[in-house]
Amino acid sequence: MDIEVWIRALKAARAGADLSQEALSATIRWSPSTVAAIETGRRRPTMEFAIAADQALGTGGLLASLLREYDGDRSPSWFLPWQGYEDQAVLIRNFEPCAIPGLLQTEEYARAIFEAGRLYGKDRVDELLALRMARQRVLAKSDAPDCVFIVDESALRRSIGGRAVMDGQFGRLLDAAEHPRVRLHVLPLDIGAHLSLGGGFAIAELPGGEHMLCLDNPARGQIADYPEWIRLMLRKWEILLGEALPERASLDLIHKLKVTS
Repeated sequence: MDIEVWIRALKAARAGADLSQEALSATIRWSPSTVAAIETGRRRPTMEFAIAADQALGTGGLLASLLREYDGDRSPSWFLPWQGYEDQAVLIRNFEPCAIPGLLQTEEYARAIFEAGRLYGKDRVDELLALRMARQRVLAKSDAPDCVFIVDESALRRSIGGRAVMDGQFGRLLDAAEHPRVRLHVLPLDIGAHLSLGGGFAIAELPGGEHMLCLDNPARGQIADYPEWIRLMLRKWEILLGEALPERASLDLIHKLKVTS
């Protein structure tokens, strides 16, 4: 199914309910600019948006069903909208408690993660790996976004793929830190309890100041732009950044880990 079919279905349902974009946004608590961006194809609809629109427009789950059909041809279905936001972003904030951020992973490190537990077959691993490596092109763009990463020290100390893989991964982090638009901080273990022990998150700031949020969980990520969630996660981010090591100290720690890996 082409996404244009989904957009036409949304517009038809909204017209049938005699709701303007503004009225729909007020009903489902998404911003008017988000509704407009989705209806013009500038923003990918999320499943959360489709479900909320179905409820507001009385379409009996049609929009969610069509979106599942559209996503069924793409892999992984939940992630592609987020990749679009990364491409548009002017600033990406990313906290990772358990692993190196995907935008900074080496191919060998990423493969070791996807092969863990033998959950996926070789073809699926190759598919996921290709997607992850393709994401990293965002840092090579002439208009690459500013990227600030906070990585928990435990993620650096967890051996993934063995000594050689970790040595290469530490080298990749040190190289990435030389990128003019990349800042890298380590949250030290001696902080103890912190605000995001439950999982990682990323916040993409888009042109015009809008924000999109991606939350990790064991099954799939969740993408949202609820204002109250954005405010909460921006506050958490500022606290985590304040507790993290400065850039120079963070890179010194990564260098020491590389030497001893």
